[in-house]
Amino acid sequence: MFGANLDVLLTAACTANTHVVWRVFHNSITLIVLSSEEGASDFALGRLLDNAFSAMVLILGLEELVNVRNIERLKKDLRACYRLIDSFLAPLERSGDLTQCVECVPVPHGAALQECLEAFAGAAESRFGCLVAGGRLALATEPWWQLAPQELLLLSWLVGSLPPHAARDYPIYLPHGSPTVPHRLLTCQLLPGLEACLICGPSPALPTVETELVPRFWKPLLEPLQACVSPQPHGLPPGVLAFLLIHRDQRSSQSSVQPPGSGGEDLSPRRRARALRHFYALVTARYFPWEGSPAPPQEPFQAGFPHRARHCYVVSATHKAYAIHAPQHQLFLLLAPHVPTFALRPLAARALQRLAGDAAC
Repeated sequence: MFGANLDVLLTAACTANTHVVWRVFHNSITLIVLSSEEGASDFALGRLLDNAFSAMVLILGLEELVNVRNIERLKKDLRACYRLIDSFLAPLERSGDLTQCVECVPVPHGAALQECLEAFAGAAESRFGCLVAGGRLALATEPWWQLAPQELLLLSWLVGSLPPHAARDYPIYLPHGSPTVPHRLLTCQLLPGLEACLICGPSPALPTVETELVPRFWKPLLEPLQACVSPQPHGLPPGVLAFLLIHRDQRSSQSSVQPPGSGGEDLSPRRRARALRHFYALVTARYFPWEGSPAPPQEPFQAGFPHRARHCYVVSATHKAYAIHAPQHQLFLLLAPHVPTFALRPLAARALQRLAGDAAC
């Protein structure tokens, strides 16, 4: 940062055991993250800073952060963001914070629930409605899907990070669509771990939604709703320890960490999730960049090829990993070390075919 006076751009630094990344937002807020985690990358820490600032905008609005009139008041207001930001810092078995893609869950009986959701949102005078199961998006109306990818992620993550409550009326700002004008986020718990969410204006009142609309629309569908919060088997080939599937056009994703007993017993579920996150960060930063992102640095062997990589893999003592970059999807697999290296590509192709066919979002 001291180099800025000399027109030197420095965004990260490393010591023997610490990785430091910082970023300035709107020439007003500087966020700095320090990590001693082995394998921490500029890519992952940069995403963490983006998420932290967007979480602040979501809850406080951009105006409060850009035009700071009273720093002590801002410090107090920022406490409302702590729970959401802390959820990004916690050890994760999820990946949406890293991929910037909203996480989805497969939904049985999706057509009936989607029809009910549309009618429920319409009765509440809103175009924006969704079902959130365990912090992941189960179903949403079309206008909800048209929100910016980071907004989809933050809204689902916010609902999942709040303590359980029968109903909420929560003021929010949309970091991309409405950073200075607040909206109301209404949530109603349909079942433990499953919430119906609406983005509304001044009406309707929360008691009307909770006591009139929720029983009218959702009570007859109790059994399909219960299926939303029940884990659905993915039917993956033996040897798969964890996976991450990204729908590139919709910027949505599905992920899962297989329980112990699926091979790779040296890796706990948390270590599996961490290994998959590190693999995603490595591959995305070097080989599978998102459109519009800076071109990744080329390794020497890449210079002689006119095309970009579509497959890549990593072999280590505790696991193997394989990634596929397809026209509509990206798939990242973590596999047991006993899976033969020559079998990785056909196994990954079968997994992609199965998961893409089952994808709910």
